[in-house]
Amino acid sequence: MFDEESSKRKIRLTPTVAFAKIQQYCAYQERSHREVKNKLFDYGLYASEVDDLLSKLIVEGFLNEERFAKAFAGGKFRIKKWGRIKIQQELEMQGLTKRCVAIGLKEIDSSDYRKTLKTLIQKKSAQTSEQNPFKRKNLIARYVISKGYEPEMVWEMLRED
Repeated sequence: MFDEESSKRKIRLTPTVAFAKIQQYCAYQERSHREVKNKLFDYGLYASEVDDLLSKLIVEGFLNEERFAKAFAGGKFRIKKWGRIKIQQELEMQGLTKRCVAIGLKEIDSSDYRKTLKTLIQKKSAQTSEQNPFKRKNLIARYVISKGYEPEMVWEMLRED
């Protein structure tokens, strides 16, 4: 009989092997402490070993939360067109400090932010077939606000059109 539980069981890595693997994992792209910690636990390491390896990674420059916050915020804004609110929430969910979150959000240029918001509004407006101007603006606003843009800024731009 096939035992599903045993097929899911992982082989426990030694701290030395785990450290080599986690270095590659961190070198591939910026990672948060939480991601790396979870990965190390997935390797079957004990809490004390995980803490030792985390501090080693920080000392050797493989882990840096400020660098992660900047890369995350910049990437999510440029690629996925997320707003500051959504980016801030995601960074906080990753367990970053308020200071690191603020540093990450500084990566977003204000003029680019406004241009991107305007572009998103225009794009959504072109896709919306609603004729009633109030319903139309509400649909557009809800969409852009759900992407993490500040409601005041969204409504201000919608009034300008």
